[in-house]
Amino acid sequence: MTFARALSTACTALILGAGAALAETPVIRAAVLEFGTVNWELDTIQHYELDAQNGYDLQVQGVAGGSAAQVAFQGGEADVIVSDWLWVARQRADGHDYVFVPYSKAVGGVMVAGDSPAQSLEDLKGQKIGIAGGPLDKSWLILQAYAQQEYAMDLAAETEQVFGAPPLVFKTALQGETQGAINFWHFMAKMQAAGMRQLVSVSDAALALGLDPETPLLGYVFKGEMLRDHPEILEGFAASSRAAKDLLAEDDDAWARLRDRMNVKNDAQYDALIAGFRAGIPAKGAVNEEAAAKMLALMAELGGSDLIGNATTLPEGVFVQPGS
Repeated sequence: MTFARALSTACTALILGAGAALAETPVIRAAVLEFGTVNWELDTIQHYELDAQNGYDLQVQGVAGGSAAQVAFQGGEADVIVSDWLWVARQRADGHDYVFVPYSKAVGGVMVAGDSPAQSLEDLKGQKIGIAGGPLDKSWLILQAYAQQEYAMDLAAETEQVFGAPPLVFKTALQGETQGAINFWHFMAKMQAAGMRQLVSVSDAALALGLDPETPLLGYVFKGEMLRDHPEILEGFAASSRAAKDLLAEDDDAWARLRDRMNVKNDAQYDALIAGFRAGIPAKGAVNEEAAAKMLALMAELGGSDLIGNATTLPEGVFVQPGS
């Protein structure tokens, strides 16, 4: 009886110890667009248990829009969201200790019909352009600066703009209701698969303006207290993100299991989205802060305080590159 009781006590201790260890596994709560492309990476992290391998438990909550994600993040209901680093710079300039871990350098461009006679932005004078987002969309601002530099063209004044959600811009462009369309990269991929062609990419426009198209615009946003108090958790997240990217960069089977989540209608869309995602994977290593500061200065010039608030120069500490 004594031996049995001792064995029972030991087993109980082991179970309780295992339970305590499990309970102590840190959780990272991500609030992201329910159907956003970032879910492909987050799903990969969860499926291959890259979070557990890096010491944390990833929990993903889908939200309806970017504003909802920001509210959840700022209200303490989420530990991480996806946004652009310009927003992080603006928040830091206003005293909020947020930090940015690069996720993607993918950007959009201007799409036209496959048989459109347009060969440059200059050929869109007097035409209607559909634009995903609003007048302060970063791609739209960069393209305006590019048109002014290359063609002495006031793109906003010499075209008619129709602002709308990405699916609407996609639909109206395919139906020929607009002669040009500026959309997010994944809708661009679907437009290209449907027979449209790219007139100019935002990357090429940025390069012509002296900007670095390798600067990742989108990233994971954390509060600085996590970096300060639990750097190992943020380090683990960054490592799992990079591991997922490495997998998606090379493994076609990793994409096959995601196909249903990608909302594709045919193989052409599927292949275009994979190619677009892979092209948007940032290089390893630190972000070039000099190049980022140059982009911020241009955004301040074009979008003013409505876009970047008080961030007239790049605040210190925006970019975090754990494990690079």
